[in-house]
Amino acid sequence: MLTKLQAIGHATLSFFTRLGRAHLFIIQVIAQIPALLMRPSLIIQQIYAVGVLSLTIIAVSGLFVGMVLGLQYYTGLVDFGATETIGVLLALSLVRELAPVVTALLFAGRAGSALTAEIGLMKATEQLAGMEMMAVNPLKHIIAPRLLAGIISLPILVTIFSAIAILGGYMVAVEFLGVDQGAFWSQMQAKVGLFEDIGNGLIKSIVFGIVVTWIAVFEGYDCIPTSEGVSRATTRTVVSSSLAVLGLDFILTALMFSDI
Repeated sequence: MLTKLQAIGHATLSFFTRLGRAHLFIIQVIAQIPALLMRPSLIIQQIYAVGVLSLTIIAVSGLFVGMVLGLQYYTGLVDFGATETIGVLLALSLVRELAPVVTALLFAGRAGSALTAEIGLMKATEQLAGMEMMAVNPLKHIIAPRLLAGIISLPILVTIFSAIAILGGYMVAVEFLGVDQGAFWSQMQAKVGLFEDIGNGLIKSIVFGIVVTWIAVFEGYDCIPTSEGVSRATTRTVVSSSLAVLGLDFILTALMFSDI
């Protein structure tokens, strides 16, 4: 019994120790961002790596998610003669919830794991230590560009996901199942609010971008510099990012729509 309590206490202390290191780490990285803005080429390069190269999986996933939603909504609403509301239901479910959450999960699996593996490999091969010996701050030249690129890229990817998913739902509902095109678009335009729906979804995407990229770069920078340590850090990035996104989604939804 005492051994189990000691194990629980050790795990708890280790968790809060890593959490404290992560907060100190992000503060140090944020302090490097003003100087980094003088070299935008570093940021653009990382936006391509984490954002543009993630575009294919985001676009394909958005198309199929929209098509599935259009089919499911039609199946549920046709018995009530309310198929004209498919457009507004599709748009609200995407911009409020599905687009930010699904995009963040895909981003964590594709870009987040790549960031952790890349930084972890740099640490394992002592590239980061070599930069420090040459008086080059790795937080400024390696970590900060990747953090900023992730924060910029995810809201853009969420917007693209939403647009393609709505087009996918339109293809199924209107082109294949015969829902009225005018009702599909007009109800969507009338019921979807700019700030309360699209704006809140954008806020979610920014928060998710910060958290997912923060976890990814910290896990890579803090990992054990071995092949096994890098692989474990990559796994922790995907798991921790996914749990953080789902937990934050509930908290943000409760705060944003509590008065509805």
